[in-house]
Amino acid sequence: MYKVLVIEDEAINQLILKQTLKKQGYEVAVASDGETGLAMVEAFEPALIICDWMMPKMSGVAVCQSLKANPTSTNIFFILLTARTEIQDRIEGLDSGADDFLNKPIQPSELLARVRAGLRIYQSAQDLRVVRDKLQAQQQRLSVELTQAANYVTSLLPKSLSGKVNISSQFLPSAQLGGDCFDFYWLDDDHLVVYVLDVSGHGLGAALPSVSMQQVMRSQSLPSTNFYDPSSVMRGLNQIFQMSAHNPRFFTLWYGVYRQSDQTLTYASAGHPPALLVTPGGNMQHIGQSGQLPIGMFTNSTYQCDQCTIEPGSVLYSFSDGLYEIQLNEQECWDHDGLSEMIQKLHQAGSVSLPEVLETIHQTQNIEAFEDDCSIVQLRF
Repeated sequence: MYKVLVIEDEAINQLILKQTLKKQGYEVAVASDGETGLAMVEAFEPALIICDWMMPKMSGVAVCQSLKANPTSTNIFFILLTARTEIQDRIEGLDSGADDFLNKPIQPSELLARVRAGLRIYQSAQDLRVVRDKLQAQQQRLSVELTQAANYVTSLLPKSLSGKVNISSQFLPSAQLGGDCFDFYWLDDDHLVVYVLDVSGHGLGAALPSVSMQQVMRSQSLPSTNFYDPSSVMRGLNQIFQMSAHNPRFFTLWYGVYRQSDQTLTYASAGHPPALLVTPGGNMQHIGQSGQLPIGMFTNSTYQCDQCTIEPGSVLYSFSDGLYEIQLNEQECWDHDGLSEMIQKLHQAGSVSLPEVLETIHQTQNIEAFEDDCSIVQLRF
């Protein structure tokens, strides 16, 4: 049963409105002035209010403005009862928040038609409110679950490493979950492996294959794969993680193996940005081949290794493209060369920590957060 509040100072109109509405099964309450009517709203909780325009103490327009300004009563359907017929009067009433008008003298058939129409609108608003509340609750639950998943994914990433090679890293997802992943660990006392991969897309759909690949790499469970050989690793991954209707993802990968005994780095790249090697003298070298396809696109893709010597005191950076693909303006985008130049200048000015690199990117490119997922690993030899 809908509740209707009548705010009317004339007794005869009160009687007509009350009797007509009660015959239709509505629960009706009556107030003789605007202040009393406003005071009744919270306790009575009407779905619809019929309020006279001209009343002592407080006009119908003032009552309407007060109700519509309150979030708890703004959805109540409000009908102004008036003898005014001028267009300007109607505009004033609508501007105050009134939803409809009812002319004096009151015609019962018109009254009931307008009340029915108003209650339909009120009910639609209530239904939408229920749907909105459910969606907000679901969104909140999903947000909590995604945060938990993001914390889990982050917990799988390696901690800083010190010793023969000092390694620090940073994972910066653009949302609560991202498709970037990296790892570094000693295969044995002489061989250190480091890699950065970037799964296409964002969110859960990118995070799950990223975690899956990390577990495969750590367990060294790729069949017929030599994890000391970067090209062998990429061929093995390419055979297992092919794009299909069930896995519409590909990923880029930079994979390197550093041999401490002769200070050589063997590396390969699958569509991934070249790593950057800064020598003690401040020179910059790009480490990685161009033109090789990402993993997962074609089963017959081939991958080749290259090798370089690492001078003591050198610093290596491997990262995903989200670190430098920053839109500067409508025409320009920061690029790999821009990042390379920035890092080289930092090193020429002195020793550089990973937080300094990230802070400089934020400051020079005037960004608060990266648009894409990004990861970076810094190795100090």
